[in-house]
Amino acid sequence: MHEPTLSTAEPTVGRIAIEAYGDASVLTFERAALPPPAAGEVRVRHTAIGVNFVDVYHRAGRYALPALPGVPGVEAAGVVEAVGPGVESLRPGQRVAYAGLPAGAYATGRNLAASRLVALPDDVDDDTAASLLLRGITAHMLFTRVRPLRAGDTVLVHAAAGGLGLVLTQWAKALGATVIGTVGSAAKAELALRHGLDHAILYRERDFAAGVLELTDGRGVDYAIDGIGGQTLLDTLGAVRPFGMVASVGQVAAGGTPAIDPERLGPVRSIALARPSVLRFIADPAQYREGAQATLDRLRAGLRPVVGAALPLERAADAHRLLESGAGAGAILLRP
Repeated sequence: MHEPTLSTAEPTVGRIAIEAYGDASVLTFERAALPPPAAGEVRVRHTAIGVNFVDVYHRAGRYALPALPGVPGVEAAGVVEAVGPGVESLRPGQRVAYAGLPAGAYATGRNLAASRLVALPDDVDDDTAASLLLRGITAHMLFTRVRPLRAGDTVLVHAAAGGLGLVLTQWAKALGATVIGTVGSAAKAELALRHGLDHAILYRERDFAAGVLELTDGRGVDYAIDGIGGQTLLDTLGAVRPFGMVASVGQVAAGGTPAIDPERLGPVRSIALARPSVLRFIADPAQYREGAQATLDRLRAGLRPVVGAALPLERAADAHRLLESGAGAGAILLRP
């Protein structure tokens, strides 16, 4: 049994704090003390931080943080700087990544339970891990637990050129599915098509539900994944075949999750509607490890990360504005 190793390096960290819920302007940079890791904890020095829509939910107060002031962020990669008493699984200098609660990733470093950390193999770089871990686990959850995806299925992915959309597209293609995606521009269509998308629908130029029905000879898709919400979710119901499924995983981009009359799901179409949460899924340690391993396996099998932008941690507000605008493509990272 080794003795805990405590670094005497930088006693403070830089972080993005939220004093009150609101728009991106509430994200402010500050310095704060970071105590030694407690029993079972590890101090991680971040090298890349993932930006996700759940961070926007936390910032806006749609999903409340445990307390204010609070630090958003649920995904990062980095290096172990120190381990607390009782930690046997990790060592200083080891490269790691994590995804999920508790929030607090928007910082140059933090203390975190060792059980939440995933050791990174040498063939997975930090940017890849920080841009893919949460999205990979989301894809694993959607395609194994919410509705097992089978070869020959047809899937509709909204925002197919976004960080999650590109992962879902590649994952579904690897499982043998045909993937139809909605995108906002020809450039985004080209990007998604390069990453395996079979059919791109420019939703600003045509009704996507009509486009889906045309591509599927009027049948509709077997499975639709909506990360947008609002009217897009309602319109998606008309693009799914009888006894198909819609998984709703987003809400901010279109102003919230609408109320849906069950009569819109059946009896004519008999559609199943799911509202899964990846954060709830990975709250279970076994499911978290399973999803993380599945993501690493997919990377080795050819899953390609796409990082559309990387900004300094101090510009977290700009990262949120870019994410909410929908103007970017691929994942967004913050550099500590």
